[in-house]
Amino acid sequence: MGPPGGVGMLCFVRFDRPSASLIRICIMDDIDTDRIDEAVLALLHLGLHDEGRTWKTFDWEAMNRLHAKGFISDPIGKTKSVVFTEVGARRAEELFRQLFARRS
Repeated sequence: MGPPGGVGMLCFVRFDRPSASLIRICIMDDIDTDRIDEAVLALLHLGLHDEGRTWKTFDWEAMNRLHAKGFISDPIGKTKSVVFTEVGARRAEELFRQLFARRS
């Protein structure tokens, strides 16, 4: 759990212009790290297997669905990362702010 009233680092990946490379923007923002921790814990439940063990990656089917919806590059392969599409990067930022912005 994060510190009460603490401020966390918030990073976003954005396109600097249409059809261009992604840039990463990091800003300090008042985010609720406790809510992030709770969301990660809930997502870890998706990988539950073998009497209490869990995978520390995201659910494969969920990743495939995000790819099918056009939010990320194809998750199948040897790389350990995916690339946001322009639409996916915008939606991820919207959801992050909606879910994790500290509420007064």
